[in-house]
Amino acid sequence: MSNRLPTLAVVGATGAVGSVMLDILSTRENVWGEIRLVASPRSAGKRLTVRGEQVEVQALAPEVFDDVDVAMFDVPDEVSKEWAPVAAERGAVAVDNSGAFRMDPEVPLVVPEVNAEQAANRPRGIISNPNCTTLSMIVALGALHRAYGLNGLVVASYQAASGAGQEGIDTLRNQIDKVAGDRTLGDRAGDVRAAVGELGPFPAPLAMNVVPWAGSLKEDGWSSEELKVRNESRKILGLADLKVSATCVRVPVITTHALSVHASFDRDVDADAAREALAAAPGVVVQDDPATADFPTPADVVGTDPTWVGRIRRSIDDPTSLDLFLCGDNLRKGAALNTAQIAEVVAAEFTRG
Repeated sequence: MSNRLPTLAVVGATGAVGSVMLDILSTRENVWGEIRLVASPRSAGKRLTVRGEQVEVQALAPEVFDDVDVAMFDVPDEVSKEWAPVAAERGAVAVDNSGAFRMDPEVPLVVPEVNAEQAANRPRGIISNPNCTTLSMIVALGALHRAYGLNGLVVASYQAASGAGQEGIDTLRNQIDKVAGDRTLGDRAGDVRAAVGELGPFPAPLAMNVVPWAGSLKEDGWSSEELKVRNESRKILGLADLKVSATCVRVPVITTHALSVHASFDRDVDADAAREALAAAPGVVVQDDPATADFPTPADVVGTDPTWVGRIRRSIDDPTSLDLFLCGDNLRKGAALNTAQIAEVVAAEFTRG
């Protein structure tokens, strides 16, 4: 057993996910020795608090990874693409929260509650963190797959504005300010659009509306977010032929994605048994009481770590299918927490050694 706790670098420490990460590192069981905070040169010299201590931010450069065991990347795809291999070359295990490596066959895509063992299979020295939409449902679906054998998913997502970054949050808050108090809005086509003005990263007003689009345009009219749900679910669950159809929708919620899922299995399912399997699964909370209409909603789930599940029903027309509704904070489990959990899986290798 090694007495030395591994050294961690947090790249992108000053960003939206990075700030959540520092909170997570300060509140979870401490498995780290030194924690280095790294960001772009313009943020160098800032002091941030982690584990109750003020730590100075260092500028991103190859030498910041010297003697680092694990480097977590909470940065845009292009930054990860350039710098995660640099960290790996310097001897660190790179745990990347961007989309840069998710579908690389030599990079495992890991959700510790579902496939933690894959973290050890990293020929490039890089481990990838899934998209926040996939993460909002996959812990619960992993538990159901273990119980029943998953073979198909039809998913409708209800995605928060923060999935589009700080610009998404600011746009929604500004639009809410503009429509608040005007009780004439919403009666005529185009009146909300005229009132909100700036659309920001969304193709239509988000306040007082739902927008059936998230991500960028891909082949045959599918969006990048919809294809991520399909491709990442297949890779995480090890089901290369899993049938997945997703429609991703943006809703006027600041943070926490929700999903309505129709899941099909290899054998008959029972709603009560499924509820028990979900309640016993790590990282899942069941909130499902139809008699009192007690179900998870983003407003009640935001800021929490688990995947919350409700509306668990066996399909009326198919005894091998379940319908359920899930919520997960897209900045916590959907980004920072899962990255931290992957890093902890790797940290355990150093303390075991």
